[in-house]
Amino acid sequence: MSANQTAPVLEGSGGVETAARPVPPLNTLYFYLTEGCNLRCRHCWIEPPHQTARRQYPAVEPGLFRHIVEQAKPLGLSSVKLTGGEPLMHPRIGEILEILRSEKLRFNVETNGVLCTPELARDLVGSGMCHVSVSLDGADAETHEWVRGVKGCFEAAVAGIRNLVATGIRPQVIMTLMRRNVVQMEAVVRLAESLGASSVKFNIVQPTARGVKMHEAGETLSIREIVALGERVEGELSAGTRLPLFYSHPAAFRPLGKMYGREGTGCGVCGIYGILGVLGNGSYALCGIGETVPELVFGDAAKDALADVWRDNAVLNEIRGGLPRRLEGICAECLMKGVCLGSCVAQNYYRSRNLWAPHWYCQEAQEAGLFPESRRKARPSESARGVPRPPAGHASERDITESGHAQTTLPI
Repeated sequence: MSANQTAPVLEGSGGVETAARPVPPLNTLYFYLTEGCNLRCRHCWIEPPHQTARRQYPAVEPGLFRHIVEQAKPLGLSSVKLTGGEPLMHPRIGEILEILRSEKLRFNVETNGVLCTPELARDLVGSGMCHVSVSLDGADAETHEWVRGVKGCFEAAVAGIRNLVATGIRPQVIMTLMRRNVVQMEAVVRLAESLGASSVKFNIVQPTARGVKMHEAGETLSIREIVALGERVEGELSAGTRLPLFYSHPAAFRPLGKMYGREGTGCGVCGIYGILGVLGNGSYALCGIGETVPELVFGDAAKDALADVWRDNAVLNEIRGGLPRRLEGICAECLMKGVCLGSCVAQNYYRSRNLWAPHWYCQEAQEAGLFPESRRKARPSESARGVPRPPAGHASERDITESGHAQTTLPI
């Protein structure tokens, strides 16, 4: 699909005119370098096919990679993310790294760690890699390999982490939580400490692609369990380690001190205005969601000028003009919407085919009576009745501006 062939309005926009927004800088390209993957993770939201020596799938050619980067730099490109699939499985990864080195671009890598040899770890760091995350979904081989679907991948991932640490870079460990492995959260933190990791991030299984099947099979956690785990991570678990711990729930559920305090780490939300995805087959897309949602594919990098895609694509301009104003449901009422921007437009669209749909986590939390009232705008009926707002330490409508930024008077 070319840049000018994308449908001008997606389902859910209703053809309503959106406010014009200047074209933002293209800050970051997400390269989903390989269409295939060497593992078969049961929760993967992209659902790449399993690649073996006998069965190969497309990967971004180094020449096309360079062509895209060269076009992106005048548009504001300052960094690149290499992900997949599995980026270290790219058959010409050395050439990709050489391009990044010659272009003097900062980049980060998301990997399962299995293929990270000592030589490749040195090459990654020597090419300018500023951050790397490695997935560990259990503290032992049995648990991790149940999630990842390939025997031997646990020891290989642990070796990959050790190889990275030996080069002087400390990777972040990412654990995706589900019913099978949730009891190992603290054990994974201890393993990360022993390996020399820099931090641990706990992800939630998204109801997308393979994640849908997990939800249907009862292998994921309930919204009540997920919300409680966030409180545990940001309380008890964080207090018991020197490693920074992160939990991937929407901004409305994060303590303000974790975002805006002296040791705050920001909101950890998607920078959707300044990001574009490049899939393994060379297509431009909103992000990796283009692997499963064809209407979020925006063009062919081998044929379409990147500047045209970035400036003129109807879906991108719809998002620029509509966020956060047109968000629906609980997201429309949320005080954090100017920061959160619906948490993940790609996930929201996948579930509903509506760009402005509320995020599933917040919607389910609201339905269960778990959405923080302190992060909702006071409704007219509540204001008229004088319904009290939550006590100090929680955000109120006065505390957060309409753009979603906390004011300096907030109690932290």
